[in-house]
Amino acid sequence: MSAAKRLVVCGGNGFLGSRICKAAVSRGWDVTSISRSGEPHWQHVTSSPSPPSWAHRVSWERADIFRPAQYTSLLNNADYVIHSMGILLEADYKGVISGRESPLSGLQKAFSAHSSPNPLERERKGEDPSPQPASASQLTYEMMNRDSAILLAKEAVKAKVGAFGYISAAAGAPVLPSRYITTKREAEQVISDEFPQLRSLFFRPPFMYDSSRAFTVPLAFATSAGSVFNHLTGGAFSGLLGAAGVKPLKADVVAEAVVEGLNNEEVSGAVEVPQMEELATKSWRKTML
Repeated sequence: MSAAKRLVVCGGNGFLGSRICKAAVSRGWDVTSISRSGEPHWQHVTSSPSPPSWAHRVSWERADIFRPAQYTSLLNNADYVIHSMGILLEADYKGVISGRESPLSGLQKAFSAHSSPNPLERERKGEDPSPQPASASQLTYEMMNRDSAILLAKEAVKAKVGAFGYISAAAGAPVLPSRYITTKREAEQVISDEFPQLRSLFFRPPFMYDSSRAFTVPLAFATSAGSVFNHLTGGAFSGLLGAAGVKPLKADVVAEAVVEGLNNEEVSGAVEVPQMEELATKSWRKTML
């Protein structure tokens, strides 16, 4: 009998990350989640405040993604590593909405054409490659969507993991700063270019929904309508609609696709929505055999 696969999920306590953990546990894999807070606040990711039955089979570890020394030992002997972290809205943008930040200064920061060197570029200049935000208000798209993924991929190479998965996105959206999606694409490109020896998978999910988050269901319905409209118009409005023009998927479908993709050595590079649906179907067929 072969040994169980070992999966490390950075951000395993989040909406999608927790479902990736669940999907891997259902296969009998050895699963470790790394996050700053450890075990999830279950009422935020499921419909109940109590841990689900599978949760005790995950090792919920605490570590700061920007401090590799805190988690590198957890990557040893891992078959797969997943980066399931990021921010949809920058702290500055959230501050504007909540009134903590002035609209003018906050929106200028969020929607500016901000640019900063990635960790590998900083390292080549002799600088500290790991950004250290003093507080959550300093977190940016560059740090969370790009730099944290590059840092993790670098450590995954050192640990000689079998495959690295990055949760990217299908597209941006008109209501979000363009840097939300450009930083994700930058992460994909840097990881591909700098670590060619690593089988990397860039999952590009659309809007994800689940009944445990009631507000996501009507949003998914609206996104489905946008997807149909985009299809009927031959994709003419893809740039304008962004993710709102892409078919939404249930979070569990994406999670199953991630686990199946990691386990399939023929899968690498960008994994778009149709391929995720195919991978999830393969995964569920295996459970029925």
